[in-house]
Amino acid sequence: MVRRTGAPSAVRRPHARLGGGNSPYILCVPAGEPHLLDAPGGVPVSDTTAAPTVCVDPKALHDRLDDVEVIDVRSPGEFESVHVPTSKNLPLDELEDHVDQVRAAVDEGREVVLVCRSGNRAHQAQDKLVEAGLPRLPILEGGMLAWQADDGPVVQDVIRWDLERQVRLVAGGIVLLSILVSIFFPPARYVAGFVGAGLVFAAVTNTCAMGMLLTKLPYNRPKSA
Repeated sequence: MVRRTGAPSAVRRPHARLGGGNSPYILCVPAGEPHLLDAPGGVPVSDTTAAPTVCVDPKALHDRLDDVEVIDVRSPGEFESVHVPTSKNLPLDELEDHVDQVRAAVDEGREVVLVCRSGNRAHQAQDKLVEAGLPRLPILEGGMLAWQADDGPVVQDVIRWDLERQVRLVAGGIVLLSILVSIFFPPARYVAGFVGAGLVFAAVTNTCAMGMLLTKLPYNRPKSA
């Protein structure tokens, strides 16, 4: 049965390891026309432009937290601020260096769930791991935002701005400064245009070069990480 909402369509199906119709895992298909989903006793998936993503909702993860290995792909600074208990921090920009670690967990039969702030970086991490030969690992639906909204347990330390907020501050600051400078030096307005083009490119490609650069700052690399 296809459930259509404003968000990506989703269908509850038995998970390969957990099994059973009450599995906490769901297949999330990009929004658009309904798709047929591959499932035991079901029908094959139709031709799509993007592969279905396996997700797990916060409540289901909370109920199984002791049995699941949670991998947080946010920056060390974000992870230090707040994270799911027992989760491991493998930042997205360093994930290639830790593929073997993730592969070992999968080969040992452990359930692995990827998490970030809202789900975007977890999707990117999922794609990177698939390219490295791993299965499409489940993602925490809605990320840490949904986890905290659902009152999931967290470990908190020094509160730091999340990466998305830092990107908005830096991008907005550069645009504002370039417009002010352009009053006295007109060519400076092209800097604002360059930043705008970069944001459009980031949206189209679902990447963020500025965000990846910001993760290298000492602010996002606490000594305790």
